Amino acid sequence: MRVMVAAMLAGACLATPALAADRTGYQAIAAGDFATAAKQIEAERRIFPDRPELMLNLAAAYLRTGRTADARALYRGVLERPAVAMDMPNGAVLSSHDVATRGLSRLTSTTLATR
Repeated sequence: MRVMVAAMLAGACLATPALAADRTGYQAIAAGDFATAAKQIEAERRIFPDRPELMLNLAAAYLRTGRTADARALYRGVLERPAVAMDMPNGAVLSSHDVATRGLSRLTSTTLATR
């Protein structure tokens, strides 16, 4: 399985399956509607709970709605599952583990900076 990471927003990775309908909350996140994105992604995760692009996007939505602990848990959840190759907008390919690790490090930096 290979997915396309579509954008970076506020230090969080947004992922979407290549050529798929927007079931990943990407459009809502890109529009800044994080609450709607979270609802969309939560519904999709009931069907596909282990898909890393859903977990990564939900982490981004949770982070932007103040649910830092939930975002952290999702990033860690990605790291507990097998790595998936993700195409980045610049043409690079990163594993879902790399993306989650970057998300966690940004989350930690943001959390420390606000204390």
